[in-house]
Amino acid sequence: MGLDEKQNPLPCNKAVVRGEKYRFTVLTPALIRMEYSERGEFVDCRTQTVVSRSFPEPVFEAKDTGEMLEITTSALRLRYRKGPFTPAGLQIRVSGQFGAWSSVWNYGDVQKDLGGTARTLDGADGEVLLEGGILSAQGWAVLEDSKSLLLDENGWVAQRKDRAGKDLYFFGYGREYVKCLQDFHILTGEVPLLPRFALGNWWSRYYRYTQESYLALMDRFQKENVPFTVAVIDMDWHITEVDPKYGTGWTGYTWNRELFPDPEGFLRELHDRGMKVTLNVHPADGVRAFEECYPDFAAYMGMDAQKREPIPFEIGNPHFLEGYFTCVHHPLEKQGVDFWWIDWQQGANSGIEGLDPLWMLNHYHYLDSCKRGGRGLVFSRYSGPGSHRYPVGFSGDTIISWKSLQFQPYFTATASNIGYGWWSHDIGGHMQGIKDDELAVRWLQFGCFSPILRLHSSNSEFNGKEPWRYNRIAEEIMKRFLRLRHRLIPYLYTMNVRASTESIPLMQPLYYHNPQRREAYQVPNEYYFGSQLLVCPITGQADKESGTAGVTAWLPEGKWIDLFTGLIYEGDRMLTLYRTAESIPVLAKCGAVIPMDAKSGGNGLENPEYLEVNICAGDDGGFLLWEDNGQGTLFREKDWAKTQMRYEAGEVSRFIREVPGGNTAVIPALRKYRLRIWGIKEGMTVKAYAGGREVPGIGFAYDAEKGVATIEIPAVRNGDRLVVEMAHTVLHKNQKTRRVFDFLNRAEMSFDLKTAVYHVAQQAEEGRGLLYATGQLREMELRREVEGPVLEILTACE
Repeated sequence: MGLDEKQNPLPCNKAVVRGEKYRFTVLTPALIRMEYSERGEFVDCRTQTVVSRSFPEPVFEAKDTGEMLEITTSALRLRYRKGPFTPAGLQIRVSGQFGAWSSVWNYGDVQKDLGGTARTLDGADGEVLLEGGILSAQGWAVLEDSKSLLLDENGWVAQRKDRAGKDLYFFGYGREYVKCLQDFHILTGEVPLLPRFALGNWWSRYYRYTQESYLALMDRFQKENVPFTVAVIDMDWHITEVDPKYGTGWTGYTWNRELFPDPEGFLRELHDRGMKVTLNVHPADGVRAFEECYPDFAAYMGMDAQKREPIPFEIGNPHFLEGYFTCVHHPLEKQGVDFWWIDWQQGANSGIEGLDPLWMLNHYHYLDSCKRGGRGLVFSRYSGPGSHRYPVGFSGDTIISWKSLQFQPYFTATASNIGYGWWSHDIGGHMQGIKDDELAVRWLQFGCFSPILRLHSSNSEFNGKEPWRYNRIAEEIMKRFLRLRHRLIPYLYTMNVRASTESIPLMQPLYYHNPQRREAYQVPNEYYFGSQLLVCPITGQADKESGTAGVTAWLPEGKWIDLFTGLIYEGDRMLTLYRTAESIPVLAKCGAVIPMDAKSGGNGLENPEYLEVNICAGDDGGFLLWEDNGQGTLFREKDWAKTQMRYEAGEVSRFIREVPGGNTAVIPALRKYRLRIWGIKEGMTVKAYAGGREVPGIGFAYDAEKGVATIEIPAVRNGDRLVVEMAHTVLHKNQKTRRVFDFLNRAEMSFDLKTAVYHVAQQAEEGRGLLYATGQLREMELRREVEGPVLEILTACE
């Protein structure tokens, strides 16, 4: 539990400006630590929130006139009238775009940031109040660390010597959001790498399974070709019906052998199916005498087991904590438990003033999981800034409602503003509500493009998330998106590396990369999903007449292609996107390169032998694919294979897969490729070369409806540079008339009105133009839900 080699709590000596009762530390030109202590006691060790203050030596100027201290950097100017921090005595001006002072903070000002996250969504039916983040459109945010406890050299918590002192961090990054977040992660710790299995599908349900019924369900999923990589076993794995003298059965550590007669065999069977296992625990009641682990734990604690006195939960006691892992959790891990779901909901009493027991559980469970030699993982609620060090987040038990779904995309993307990028929600909602097949589908579609896809539900007999519980159309859509999620793992795993090494979360609000555009702040449910995708979840019910539901979106500059419909859009505009239940808008910019597993089926997590690469024609682009063997806790570049893929646009376009570098032993020596080139006309011809020699046996198919060419490349050696030349690569037109026909053909509306609308679309396509079509449609006084999808098609690219 000592210091991580990357966590140096001491700053550069030249960064510190100190007086008897104050201390300012210039960490970066835009990040200043501000401390005040009447006792002159300052903190140099790690805290619960801040773990490293080691930044490069900053450039700044400090002027001390006796009563006034002024610190100036390239990003801000601090003025401090010596004495306790007050609004009149401490001010920082943040530099504007042209060096003018454009944003001012006075001590005590109410912060207007872009939001952070919340501890939990338990019982939420829609929105909850968010805590603050460190990104702000007004140019500044303040993180107060005055109340957090310290971590000593042994990693144990300790109180501050001056508990009345002030310890603040001022972030004055203007709208350089990504840079602000990157420095925040230096200060508070990097985002750990997730194990590969965490990026697949998780099956979870609060339900009284038996060993036989659970394994039968997993076999049914395999038979239906629905992949899952994590089995989440809720609290009924342990004994829950206990003698009232012990209290309730919520806390437990002993397998219920009436339900699970062979725990080791059960866990082994799940591992054999390619799944990892997490068990739910509610630790609040400690360990009581009926538990199998009680005699060993009681002896460890120096208690007489014969007296059968409970061992209370004392997370603030280091001796208890050591026994908690050694006597209680480690024996279960030896049986095959891979990680723990810490379901703490029992308040803030830890036995140490100011210490949140949830933080203690998250911190020490994560550290303990790392000791097993692999990637650490703990599944638990958010416990404040710095919680990104303990992935994955459990957002709690939400109400099943459209309002809950409507809130979750914004909630998840906004959490990135406090560095918290790996939320896991109860996809589909947890409890209450009503059965709604459309809601289940839309929630799962969002889940596919969220950090963690974990299906979950309550113990109602009628509230399972198995796809076959829904109507046939919903069932097939849900299965398709569960398979898609698994196929996205190569892309997601590379984004996992990016999150850890570059501090760029998987889900990013649009303003991260478009900070000066007003529109980027007006689409709260739209987000970047990694480096290549833009996602707009559908969170409202479909209109019966049109059969579609819409979402307001803003497309940044450039051309964008929907990877479900093939429709091409011109960017730099607001619009409403309409979709049937079959899909949600998932767009990629021309030039995007998106690697996926070409194989559809099975729970396997190996680096694929058959790789699908989706390419959006029309511009140059590329992707660097990162792959490893999943071993090791820390990121070491030498352990990884790196495969550079490029697309060069043109009438003769080229896809180039360079010879992989790094640790190529972790990837297959031979690899097949499926290229899907989006947005092109029919007529492409293809040749491929590996190591300069033409590759025989290339397969080719063209989907005229979506404008997608599929090219199958037989297995080629990693040591050979692969070049695929595609002649006659011309962007296709959107076939607007056909698309309008398809929409009208599905719509449940008057046949005469369909004919009239279709005639307008034909006339527009034949030369009358968009202005004519818009006017004619308005004259018909169509409902927005009918007019909108038609205009979306007609206003797309030519």
